[in-house]
Amino acid sequence: MSNHNWKNKNVFITGANGLLGSWLTKFMVDEGANVVALNRDIVPKSILWSSSEEFAYIKDKLTVVYGCLEDYQLLERALNEYEIEAVFHLGAQTIVGTANRNPLSTFESNIRGTYNLLEACRRNNELIKAIIVASSDKAYGIQEKLPYNEDTPLQGNHPYDVSKSCADLISYTYFNTYKLPVCVTRCGNLYGPGDLNFNRIIPGTIQSLLNGESPIIRSDGSYIRDYFYVKDGALAYKMLAEKMYELDISGESFNFSNEIQVTVMELVEKIITIMGNDMMPEILGKAKHEIKHQYLSAQKARAMLGWRPRYTLEDGLRETIDWYKTFFHNKWT
Repeated sequence: MSNHNWKNKNVFITGANGLLGSWLTKFMVDEGANVVALNRDIVPKSILWSSSEEFAYIKDKLTVVYGCLEDYQLLERALNEYEIEAVFHLGAQTIVGTANRNPLSTFESNIRGTYNLLEACRRNNELIKAIIVASSDKAYGIQEKLPYNEDTPLQGNHPYDVSKSCADLISYTYFNTYKLPVCVTRCGNLYGPGDLNFNRIIPGTIQSLLNGESPIIRSDGSYIRDYFYVKDGALAYKMLAEKMYELDISGESFNFSNEIQVTVMELVEKIITIMGNDMMPEILGKAKHEIKHQYLSAQKARAMLGWRPRYTLEDGLRETIDWYKTFFHNKWT
């Protein structure tokens, strides 16, 4: 536990509209932080703009900067004028399929966006106390030795993976050369309430089952992934920022994971069981440019930060399924 007090601290969150960003924004607002959110697009169905009791009050407490990470002048202005001291950089193009179709836009947002933000932080370094940059387990690329730990080389193979490897290394450069207070996070596949990317396996499977349809598995079902509940993710980011105020850990990277290996088929079967369904998945076996076997060690975060996940996979899936039931019920009624 941390004794850090976020009340009236000025915090900048990129990607605040996204799955992880929405929950992190909520947790920071709940602790009294002055949150400045960078938003490129307004996504009405994002939980950040939700009218649900859990989120409805948040939009009235936010300062929203409309723009994109590719706009350096906008980032520098926002950090300076709002006197930001803590930065959470979650904004990115996060979908592997989108990256494969259009690598240029992914490189622009994920690589250029990262060095733009870090340079803007460097120009405002007398104010900045903590910067957390969201990388990914994909930054490690294909490795023979698993689980990934923080010393595993960064060697992405495909457009999204490479964009994260690059952003990760750029972040370390800004610490190493300019002593900017940066830490990097690498998480597995985030899931949870509010994920509207239905091409992802968990929301897609739940949507199919609620529609009375067979879930679709793009791969052969044997791919192993690290599935990490979004609330655990948001709490991990908040805790890491708090530790940056207390400990000399700038320049470090941290994996966050519940350290459970699950195949896509096992995951889909868990969801089917929890939902009390008997639909069999349709296996396409068509996944391309994806890593077959990935999982993370979170030993460093446990040892250095005292971090622990709060949710099991089953707990997280149950909460997520309940949220989608409400979401689709409200959508259809």
